[in-house]
Amino acid sequence: MNEQQCKNRTKQLGVRVIRMVDALPQSRSADVIGRQILRSATSVGANYRAACRAKSPADIINKLKIVEEEADETLFWQELLIEAEVMPQARLAELIAEAKFCDDGCLYQNTAREKFQTKQPYIIYIARKCR
Repeated sequence: MNEQQCKNRTKQLGVRVIRMVDALPQSRSADVIGRQILRSATSVGANYRAACRAKSPADIINKLKIVEEEADETLFWQELLIEAEVMPQARLAELIAEAKFCDDGCLYQNTAREKFQTKQPYIIYIARKCR
């Protein structure tokens, strides 16, 4: 997957979460969780784009770790929606799979390699995580 495909995929995660939040029931808890998941899911794409503009290997790894953290937080909020019975798991299954893909680091392997042709340990870490 190249950089542009990754940008599109992370942006689509945000778009899909926006639609999911709009479909949540009208309740106080759904509103609070909806706001949290909206922030974390849209942050995945924004931070991935920032990683694509990184100025050094250390900068890219830092930004990609933020992407992973935000994707993991998105998964947490999705799990909470299911366990609190706010939304059924079947309705969130595809969205959960997409957030997991963004969280596992595979998305970023080519970005790191293309941006910086280096054998630095933190770049290798991303590649190993994708095996």
